[in-house]
Amino acid sequence: MNPILITVITLTAIGLLVSAILFLVAKRFKVEEDGRIDDVEELLPGANCGGCGCAGCRDFATKLVAMDDLGDALCPVGGSETMAKIAGVLGKTAAPQAPRVAVVRCNGTCENRPKTSNYEGYPSCKIKGALYAGDTGCRFGCLGCGDCVAACKFDAIKMDPATGLPVVDENKCTGCGACSKACPRGIIELRPKGPRGLKVVVLCNNKDKGAVARKACSAACIGCSKCVKTCPHDAIVVDSFLAYIDPLKCKLCTKCVEECPTGAIHKFNFPVKKAAPAPRPVVQPAPAPVVEKPVEAPKPVEEVKPAPAPVVEKPVEAPVEKIVEVPAEKPAPVVEKPVEAPKPAEPAPEPVVEVKPAEEPAPVEAPKPKRTVRKAAPKPKAEPAPEPEPAPEPEPAQAPEPAPAPKPEPEPAPKPEPAPAEPEEEIIDLEDLFNMRR
Repeated sequence: MNPILITVITLTAIGLLVSAILFLVAKRFKVEEDGRIDDVEELLPGANCGGCGCAGCRDFATKLVAMDDLGDALCPVGGSETMAKIAGVLGKTAAPQAPRVAVVRCNGTCENRPKTSNYEGYPSCKIKGALYAGDTGCRFGCLGCGDCVAACKFDAIKMDPATGLPVVDENKCTGCGACSKACPRGIIELRPKGPRGLKVVVLCNNKDKGAVARKACSAACIGCSKCVKTCPHDAIVVDSFLAYIDPLKCKLCTKCVEECPTGAIHKFNFPVKKAAPAPRPVVQPAPAPVVEKPVEAPKPVEEVKPAPAPVVEKPVEAPVEKIVEVPAEKPAPVVEKPVEAPKPAEPAPEPVVEVKPAEEPAPVEAPKPKRTVRKAAPKPKAEPAPEPEPAPEPEPAQAPEPAPAPKPEPEPAPKPEPAPAEPEEEIIDLEDLFNMRR
């Protein structure tokens, strides 16, 4: 018999036997699968990111079908909307959950955390963290090699070359948690996205004492507990010299942000407060400019010479012969002349007016009550004029020297003494005086 034919027949028999055995085993150990698993898998996004805690979307669909209540189960990529559809298919209820995003809890930028060494090995955070504490003084901060960037399937996280830290794009982040699992330091945390994306987070993961942490990074949390005392909602706790804000208790009052002495607490997506308008200054009316009047030059003082007193002619009722008594201190010869009686037809002679010799300037004196006649030069007759108003007493002016008058006696008259001494007096006939004035 042909050996080749024998080989073919033998192999065919063995295959049929094995097939029969497998058929019998499958029938005996058959597992019936719920058909809803396929329906649920179709509703899932199919990212197979592992953010739900399962190996993939098929595994997560099987888990959801087996659960009596969906509870806190959540597909981070699909969100609450996807979970509501799955709950409708399965006839179960799903609790609405707030969307979550990844938050990098480290603010150790190149300025805040200077490097102490240079790493030249394979660029991996796991390898770098396994070798030593890192190229900075902080052994809790970001290593900066970008393992989280490689783990993200949605391109929602990138490295910032200016700061050396990863930056999360909240619009792309699904909250799958792949970056959080890839970080060896555990500085990436999934937190609720918050209303309108508002969040208050402590951007520090350093658990050293305050002095050591501050030496390694200028923006590190020092565990001073000021934020704990300031928070009115008890949302902040301090554990191992590190503050943590509970997102479920935080009311976004931002008082802790203002109180933190190192600036480790940050707020995200808050509107920028407009600066309060400065109070308008009260504009006071400007004072009127003072116009300085030109100083007038002083006018030259004009010397006002006293006007000669007008001679007032008064009618004399009767000729009176009076004898002028000369004071005993200065005796002077007195010559008496007989006075003739005036004619009845003629007008009464003028009264005797005292006349002083004007040799030296002297103030004008008022007429004295006693009618005396002093020897003086004849003056031109002046017309009667109204009495002038009393004027301020001017400075005495030097009067012109009188012309020599004829003396009735051959004897020389004594020299007049300076004022206020009175000159010699003598009696003169009134008729002669009247004729002289004419």
